[in-house]
Amino acid sequence: MKQKEILLNTQLIKEFSLEETSDEPPIETGAKTPLREDAFEMDDNLKIELISKHFKEIMHILGLDLTDDSLKGTPTRVAKMYVKEIFSGLNPVNKPKAKLFDNKFQYNEMLIEKDITFYSNCEHHFVPIYGKAHVAYVSSGKVIGLSKINRIVQYFARRPQVQERLTIQIANELKEALKTEDVAVVLDANHLCVSSRGVNDYNSSTITTNYSGKFQQEKVKQEFLRLLALK
Repeated sequence: MKQKEILLNTQLIKEFSLEETSDEPPIETGAKTPLREDAFEMDDNLKIELISKHFKEIMHILGLDLTDDSLKGTPTRVAKMYVKEIFSGLNPVNKPKAKLFDNKFQYNEMLIEKDITFYSNCEHHFVPIYGKAHVAYVSSGKVIGLSKINRIVQYFARRPQVQERLTIQIANELKEALKTEDVAVVLDANHLCVSSRGVNDYNSSTITTNYSGKFQQEKVKQEFLRLLALK
């Protein structure tokens, strides 16, 4: 088969063609992840099938031998990883349900969950972002299970991201779940788009913050930051 024919031999399901829908405006803007209106019309199995076909074509264009035992299963492995793991936060069915409990002990100070490890992917180059999230809130009558804070961080991290948006999304979700504005989020992350390519700076990290409610008061903010520094 001629090279040009090989490059054009990518099977698409017409109604879900990426080329046909790539110019559609996103339905979400600002702090929301930009998604097309038809983002969830395909089931996971179909997404895996199509991604696998496209990634196989990318590998072919790069000159890799897809008959090699080490490589022939890679397109499917990558497709499953994208849909089921590292980009699973795109699908709202995977959103964690925030189970709340009555604050029977009347705890009215800040609660801090720090050093939450997260992994995400830069939406500009599709390479990893990894770091720590530090989250705090002051109860307005309800408390949330500690593991749910971690799960909220992981849910929004598992999608193509920019760190500023990720910070805001985590804060907004916690405010909505807890019915309080008294929420603080700090992310400290490394970006492989900075360290492994481009400027190749492997020493820098990026810090983003979001302070709401009581955490906008300088005294409360400083107490939060002081407690983060404790080991």
